[in-house]
Amino acid sequence: IADRREGIGVCGWILVSLSFLLVLITFPISIWACIKVVRDYERAVVFRLGRILSKKAKGPGMILVLPCTDTFIKVDLRMVTCKIPPQEILTRDAVTAQVDGVVNYRIHSAVSAVANVTDVHSATLLLAQTTLRNVLGTRSLAQLLAGREEIAHSIQATLDSATKQWGVKVARVEIKDIRIPMAMQRAMAAEAEAARETKAKVVAAEGEKNASKALQKASMVLAESPAALPLRYLQTLTAVAAQNNSTIVFPLPINMFGSLGQKSTRG
Repeated sequence: IADRREGIGVCGWILVSLSFLLVLITFPISIWACIKVVRDYERAVVFRLGRILSKKAKGPGMILVLPCTDTFIKVDLRMVTCKIPPQEILTRDAVTAQVDGVVNYRIHSAVSAVANVTDVHSATLLLAQTTLRNVLGTRSLAQLLAGREEIAHSIQATLDSATKQWGVKVARVEIKDIRIPMAMQRAMAAEAEAARETKAKVVAAEGEKNASKALQKASMVLAESPAALPLRYLQTLTAVAAQNNSTIVFPLPINMFGSLGQKSTRG
């Protein structure tokens, strides 16, 4: 509609001339009805005899509107924050979830927003809801939980390409909350707990393996130096005495147990 260059015709120019003549006759009283003020964050789309007066919207500042033949619509160009209501979706792995989000957009072409769509804000909101369901329906639950930013960029690109002809620029899309059934939450918690227990057992086994290697090396060092074993006994006594003073430990040489075992075997 904004690209049409047809004129208003002879009858249209006659009506415009009569309207302009009426303004001159009733001047300066009529000037208060003709001058309109457009704010800095607004633009005015002027219609003359039902046709858009210019491809570019008027404003900001004062604009002149002829009575009887001209009408205008103000369009707000500020950023609009639109909340997407919770949408119940079915993910690719057949999990039901409720997802809501936020869409930030602004109108960059007031003429397109007025001429190409009935209600640009309602149309953008409905399109955002549909796009959210369509995009999330192709992702699994794990992708939905881990890739929120990537999904938000995909939704933004889809919305931006669809609303371009409406004069709307989608600036940002954010997924606020993802709610899954309680049974699924318990199953995911049990799975995570089992994974943590498995990891803990692996770490404990690695520790035992490293400790056994260290003990093997220590036994080799003690075997090379017989005087090191009594010193180790004394260090153990010092540690035990510091922890519990009521405990008395008498270290006995290992050779004594070996000789006792040989005597019992002979007997």
